[in-house]
Amino acid sequence: MQQYFIKGQVENPVIIKDKNTVKHMFNVMRLTEDDQVVLVFEDGVKRLARVIDRENHVFEVIEDLNETVEMPVSVTIASGFPKGDKLELVTQKVTELGAQAIWGFPADWSVVKWDGKKLAKKEDKLARIALGAAEQSKRNCVPEVRLFEKKGEFLSELAHFDKIFIAYEETAKAGELATLARELAKVENGQKLLFIFGPEGGISPSEIDAFEEAGGVKIGLGPRIMRTETAPLYALSSVSYALELNN
Repeated sequence: MQQYFIKGQVENPVIIKDKNTVKHMFNVMRLTEDDQVVLVFEDGVKRLARVIDRENHVFEVIEDLNETVEMPVSVTIASGFPKGDKLELVTQKVTELGAQAIWGFPADWSVVKWDGKKLAKKEDKLARIALGAAEQSKRNCVPEVRLFEKKGEFLSELAHFDKIFIAYEETAKAGELATLARELAKVENGQKLLFIFGPEGGISPSEIDAFEEAGGVKIGLGPRIMRTETAPLYALSSVSYALELNN
């Protein structure tokens, strides 16, 4: 069944006002009277609704659905700005895998340099990708997308997490394979986790020092060295296995 995220709080009847949502519902999917969809408001509750007025884009909420697919923990993925459209790929896939937020920051070894105007445009594009991926994967919420212009702004947010994991290539090269599994075994439901990934060039030594000073733990992600766009997918899959499939 089709699912759509609706801004604001639940009301009945519901009048769809967002132009992009209206276009997709009634022009692309050709909804008509009595067709049913799932609407998700900002409270994260899924609700079954039916079209009662196609011309004016009005729905009647039928019932609340007791269904959630969210992880038992909140996971934020933070990537040093990568080249090309890699952040678009990461945003789509980590949304499908359950991330609560996708962040980007200007790492020491990031090749790309985005100013405020470019960041705003990029952030808007990524937010649309996250919305589409959240609808496709039947999420209860749309992940936050946030791109930091200054690394200091990103560092100031680290204190808000219960656990910080630093995906560090040198740790993997050294053969350290147990830290992530060990730390995930200690995670409790409701905690906020942050995974930090470097750009193509990796994470600089000074960044490692700053992340560790904030409480970060260096982890390896298996014996193989992954691309910057692959590592977040591995990390989220590991969290899902440890906390959703292995309990």
